[in-house]
Amino acid sequence: MREVAEHPKTSAEEVSELRRAGAPKHCGWCGRRLEQGGNVGRRRRYCGQSCRQRAYERRTALQRSGLPEDAVVLSDTEIATLQDRLFQLRCAAEDVVTAADDGASVAELRGLAGEIAQAAKDLEQLR
Repeated sequence: MREVAEHPKTSAEEVSELRRAGAPKHCGWCGRRLEQGGNVGRRRRYCGQSCRQRAYERRTALQRSGLPEDAVVLSDTEIATLQDRLFQLRCAAEDVVTAADDGASVAELRGLAGEIAQAAKDLEQLR
């Protein structure tokens, strides 16, 4: 944290220079890393035609529905899965609290904390 405070903030010019310098690019749909192309032509936004098509379908569906561009639409199944994963994360956190109150060993608490970390990592994977 202290290191961040010591460095001055980067300006917009520095950020654009970093982007031009070859920072890795990712697909606008699936997030996969894109191959570094030449300096000629437009930069790629998608890794393939299918990702490009899915992004187009999402944009047009959002335009027709009147939803904001940054809206995320989930199916009932996806919402239920997300709620289940959140419940698992909460239960794992409650297990740590209970174990700490019961005087659990450091090794046991470390194992429970590892379960929380794994549950949170799994929860990050929304796609």
